[in-house]
Amino acid sequence: MDINAADLSARDQYKLLSGSIIPRPIAWMTTQTPDLQTVNLAPFSFFTGISNQLPLLSVAILRHDGPKDTAVNLLANEEAVVHIVSQDLVGPMNQSAATMTPDQSELTSLALPTVASDVVRVPGLVAPKIRLETQLYQYTPVTDAAGAIITDLFILKVAVFHFADAVIDPEHLYINSQALDPLARLSGPTYAHLGDTFILHRPR
Repeated sequence: MDINAADLSARDQYKLLSGSIIPRPIAWMTTQTPDLQTVNLAPFSFFTGISNQLPLLSVAILRHDGPKDTAVNLLANEEAVVHIVSQDLVGPMNQSAATMTPDQSELTSLALPTVASDVVRVPGLVAPKIRLETQLYQYTPVTDAAGAIITDLFILKVAVFHFADAVIDPEHLYINSQALDPLARLSGPTYAHLGDTFILHRPR
């Protein structure tokens, strides 16, 4: 089946894209409002690492009726803490995606304990097994044919890595994926476990 993207609605294009690019990790992000008075928490699955030379990751925050709170906060304060979501955190992660006003903190309704960060002003969550303190490295507004911004694309630089002892080999800095037990996003409301893994060495 061949489908010309130009023949599809934006909704159908998104359905095919989000259903094809799977599985995706989830960036569960804390940011602070521009006045630094409220901590917002939200999950994003258009998320990946982008460099082997610098500790850079990208998060695409899609727009609907305007920029999301996380995008507004990142542009204002240029800081975020990115958490990797494990299976045991699926409930609060999903609840944190609910629509709230910018001055309402998801942390209050979810009763998630936080910890002060080492470098950035944004606090992190205690529960996740991986926590990345990040600073804004580059911002690119993605526009449509009419010039309207449809996605806020952020490149974030990791300043400090935090790991639970169980998920990292301190000598070799290997991450134990089984101990991490990460959650993967598929399409729509569907998620996945890590599942079986195997080793395959690339040819020399």
